[in-house]
Amino acid sequence: MKQFDRKLFSGIGYVSLVSLAILCLFPFVLVISSSLTEENKIITEGYQFFPTAFSTEAYSILFKYPEQMVQAYLVTISVTVIGTILGLFLTSMTAYALSRKDFKWRNHFSFFFFFTTLFSGGLVPWYLLMVNYLDMKDTLTALVIPLMLNVFYIIVMKSFMSSIPDAIVESAKIDGAGDFKIYLRLILPLSKPALATIGLFLALAYWNDWYNALLFISDEKLMPLQYYLYKMLGNMDGMRKAMMGAGAVVTTSIPSESLKMAMTVVATGPILLAYPFVQRYFVQGLTIGAVKG
Repeated sequence: MKQFDRKLFSGIGYVSLVSLAILCLFPFVLVISSSLTEENKIITEGYQFFPTAFSTEAYSILFKYPEQMVQAYLVTISVTVIGTILGLFLTSMTAYALSRKDFKWRNHFSFFFFFTTLFSGGLVPWYLLMVNYLDMKDTLTALVIPLMLNVFYIIVMKSFMSSIPDAIVESAKIDGAGDFKIYLRLILPLSKPALATIGLFLALAYWNDWYNALLFISDEKLMPLQYYLYKMLGNMDGMRKAMMGAGAVVTTSIPSESLKMAMTVVATGPILLAYPFVQRYFVQGLTIGAVKG
C-alpha cells in the first residue's frame, strides 16, 4: 500500500510539474509568435499562439542597422561579464569577512550595510557624484559600478558562508594558511551554489539595465542593448506621432506591436541560454539558509 501511495504521489507531482512547465512556456511562445505576425492581424485579431499572417517585418526593422545592434550587444555582454565577475568577487569577500566570528566589528559593519537599504542620498546627489566628482559620464564604469554591490546579496552570501563548519577554517589555519588563501582555496569552492545563484541575479540585473545608461550614457557607441532598443522604439513612435500631428499621411505603417515582441525576443534570448549552465547550482542556492549544518 505504501508503494502504491508513493507511486501515486510521484505521478501527481510529475504531472503537476509538467503542466506548470507548459504554462510557463506559453508566454514565450506567444511572444515569438506575435513577433512573426503582421501588425494588422495583431490589431484586429489580437495576440495568437500561431501566426495566421507570417511576417518578418519587425525583425527587418530591428536589424536595419546591424552594426549598431552588434555594438549594443557587445557593450551589454562586456558590462554583464565584467560586472558579474567583479560583483561576485566583492560580494563574496564582504560576506566572508562578515561571516567570520573572530571579526570584532562584523555586527557594526553589518548595520552600516543594512542602513543603506533604508535611506539613500537621492537621485540628484548621486548623479552629481557620478558625473562631476567621479567623472563617469559616457564611460562603461557608469554601467558597472552602480549594480556591483547589493546588500541583499551580501546578506544571502553571508548566511550561506556562516553554514560552512568552522573546523574547516581552523584546520587550514593550523596548516599555516592565511585569510585570503582560505577564502580562495576553501570558501569559494564550497560556496558554488550561492555564487551561481547570486551570479545569475547579477547577470540579469546588468543585462536588463537601461536606467543607468539613460542617466550617464549619451555616446551611441556605449549604449547597451536595452537602452538602444528603448531609444529605437521611442524614436519610431515619436516620428509617427509628429508626422500625424503635422497632417502628413503615413504611407508605411510601423509595426509597433510586433516590434515590441521582436525586441523582447532579441533582448531575452541570449540570457536564457545561460540559465541551463547554472541550473543545478541555482536550485541548491535557493535553499540558502534553510538548513544550517
